[in-house]
Amino acid sequence: MGAFTVIDGSGGLEIGRGCDISSGVQIYTHSSARRCVSARAYDQVDREPVVIGDHVFIGAGAIVNMGVTIGDHSVIASGAVVTSDVPAYSIVAGVPGRVIGTVDLSTPEDPEFRSVRGA
Repeated sequence: MGAFTVIDGSGGLEIGRGCDISSGVQIYTHSSARRCVSARAYDQVDREPVVIGDHVFIGAGAIVNMGVTIGDHSVIASGAVVTSDVPAYSIVAGVPGRVIGTVDLSTPEDPEFRSVRGA
């Protein structure tokens, strides 16, 4: 886990084996937005768990929002904002994050990253 990383587990958090969480990553399992904009008429903090599978790489400065599941062997690019679930063996980049490629582990000692057409 890198420096200046923010990990919020208040809504539930699972991090799988062999993950690499780079510097400045932010993982949130709660949001107080509805409480704030309602002038506290809505008096709860929303919470949903985040699940990060095994052998996931999360690049520097990426943000993972509440309720997201990231599948095994996925790559989250630096600066990506992950707002929805990520299938296993996916490469996600952008704001909001979207799948731009796949991870090919047919030769595990030399993994390949393949781009998705039209991404």
